[in-house]
Amino acid sequence: MKRRDLLKFFGMGIVFGLFSPYLFSSTEKKTEKRYVMALELKTCWSLKDCRVCVDACHELHNVPDIGDEKEKIMWIWVRPFGEVFKNEFPDLKAKGLASLPVVLLCNHCANPPCVKVCPTRSTWKRKDGIVMMDYHRCIGCRYCMAACPYGARSFNWKEAKNYLRKINPDFPLRTIGVVEKCNFCEERLATGLLPRCVEVCPVSALKFGDLLDDKSSVSDLLRERVGIVRKPHLGTNPSVFYIL
Repeated sequence: MKRRDLLKFFGMGIVFGLFSPYLFSSTEKKTEKRYVMALELKTCWSLKDCRVCVDACHELHNVPDIGDEKEKIMWIWVRPFGEVFKNEFPDLKAKGLASLPVVLLCNHCANPPCVKVCPTRSTWKRKDGIVMMDYHRCIGCRYCMAACPYGARSFNWKEAKNYLRKINPDFPLRTIGVVEKCNFCEERLATGLLPRCVEVCPVSALKFGDLLDDKSSVSDLLRERVGIVRKPHLGTNPSVFYIL
């Protein structure tokens, strides 16, 4: 959907500063790179009940499948549009969007509140914008979980290996008492590969790249189309964009 059409469609988005232009704010500290992800929602919705990205990510990163909702570990997950953007867009039910699925993950915020509250600096932001975790330094205080407004972090209450069908020996298992989250597949980026979720998407709905590179496909996409983000009023400046 083009910018003009989307602004007309939602209207209130302007009030909440919901759209991508503000994300190129001149107040943001200059960096050499800023890795971002863009998800084309209509393309994603073209494949009903698809969970390929979720399953591939969790398999690669040894994310355990714990049945209990309160104890589950999530790097990438799905929630209804009406739940994700309920405060930003009124009258979603009438527009037919409320029940449609939205893929969620850590937003790798430009201003990450989780980093500010970590007492051991086990979570930090790299120069390319990726918010990292050092599992060995995490003391499990869960301050980062309380600070994250997106519910993007999970706490290991149980031994992960007991809930894995298969263990990937190339990625570390986390221990009880440690927090974890999506890392934008930084281990794959280091070898020139795309994040696993982007690579496996059967309809190519996920795009990834450097927003500050004018020649990158994701930069082109966000110039031509309108990307919305979660809870923009909080000023965290997410690096995950949703395109209608």
